[in-house]
Amino acid sequence: MKSALLLISCLAFLNLFGQPDKQQLEYELFNLPNVSFTNVSKPGDPFLTYDLFVRQPIDHQHPENGYFNQWVQLRHRGFDQPVVMDTHGYGMGRGRNEVEQILNANNIGVEYRFFGKSVPDSLQWEFLTIEQATADLHAISLLFKQLYRAKWFSTGISKGGQTTLYYKYFYPEDIDVAIPYVAPIDNEPEDKRIYTFLDTIGTPECRKKIFEFQQFLLKNEAKAIEKLEWYAKGAQLKFNYTGSIGKSFEYAVLEYSFSFWQWGRSCDSIPTNQNLNDYLNELLKTSGISFFSDHDIKQFAPHYYQAAQTGYYGYNIEPFRKYIKHFTTNPSAIFPPQAAKPNSFSPELYRNFKEWLDQRGNNILYIYGGIDTWSAPRVIVSDQVNSKSYLIPGAHHGNARIKNLPEAMKNEFAQKIKEWTGINCQMEVLKSK
Repeated sequence: MKSALLLISCLAFLNLFGQPDKQQLEYELFNLPNVSFTNVSKPGDPFLTYDLFVRQPIDHQHPENGYFNQWVQLRHRGFDQPVVMDTHGYGMGRGRNEVEQILNANNIGVEYRFFGKSVPDSLQWEFLTIEQATADLHAISLLFKQLYRAKWFSTGISKGGQTTLYYKYFYPEDIDVAIPYVAPIDNEPEDKRIYTFLDTIGTPECRKKIFEFQQFLLKNEAKAIEKLEWYAKGAQLKFNYTGSIGKSFEYAVLEYSFSFWQWGRSCDSIPTNQNLNDYLNELLKTSGISFFSDHDIKQFAPHYYQAAQTGYYGYNIEPFRKYIKHFTTNPSAIFPPQAAKPNSFSPELYRNFKEWLDQRGNNILYIYGGIDTWSAPRVIVSDQVNSKSYLIPGAHHGNARIKNLPEAMKNEFAQKIKEWTGINCQMEVLKSK
């Protein structure tokens, strides 16, 4: 009996030791204006976890236009520890990021406005801009800098990495070091650098297999659609936005090469046996027709709306022109919400941002994948700044990560953080794949 009581006491002590500052942290959170919070910590975690909702203006320039609640997740390790602001580009999950782990840092994850739980009662699309989204992040940093006075980092993946960069551009004093992953900076609505990338990446033999795969499907479009109609019926997919399953099929075939390299598919997976079922299975695994269904287009409507402002990509139909039935010019990969007034690309924003990255974009560590299609519009670091870019050979959009940096790159990455902040990185906590 005494042994059991001693064990319970030890476990309680370890839990308290592993999750410090609870009383003080909740006192501080309670006193933050426009913040509500819920403790969602798990026993045994070496940090405290809180779901917070921060009241944000829909329009930061005119708060009288209304507010929405933005979901923020805090993982607290200590008031004296560094802080990582995880700038999500879409809805937010609950996973930990590499940067908080190697720094043993507090983490503030911020869901992107108009996604997930962070949606106003009425979607006023004109306020879904990069300026408004980064103003959300700035407002959150002002709140939490009352609690945390150590070094601040920001990080994000893909659109989240793009957000990290724009955040540092608009509010350079908020963040000491920015670490964006696989962050594209497109230079127009149809960034043609992607076409050059797809025409040159990999081996000639693999590119030929990709082209012949797409060509076969387009040449057999009628039979392919007949089969896909059964698939769509089972999956309850509708195609009112694009206009037809045939048009969505052509989108999916054109998307195939982009997605193939983005996600690091194997050239051995591409069928050559002229069996239509095998070709369709490979298409559905890689680009997928559901991505061009009403459900998915609606789900990503906020992303598409904003992509019109910051740039995106399209599909080059020239190699397939004699087989294409639904397009006479290159279609865009942007599917803006039909209820919104059209948004437009801002060349002035791009020029000013690019100039800042080249001339004043310091203390940024970029991570890209060598075969990731999104590396085509990557940031090329100029010699006027101290920032560094790490292009990981053979890595794609899903595994271009710190843990997979070659050893020399990993050592330099850690040294840069030490040089800029005085903090030693704990690289050993990451396991490569």
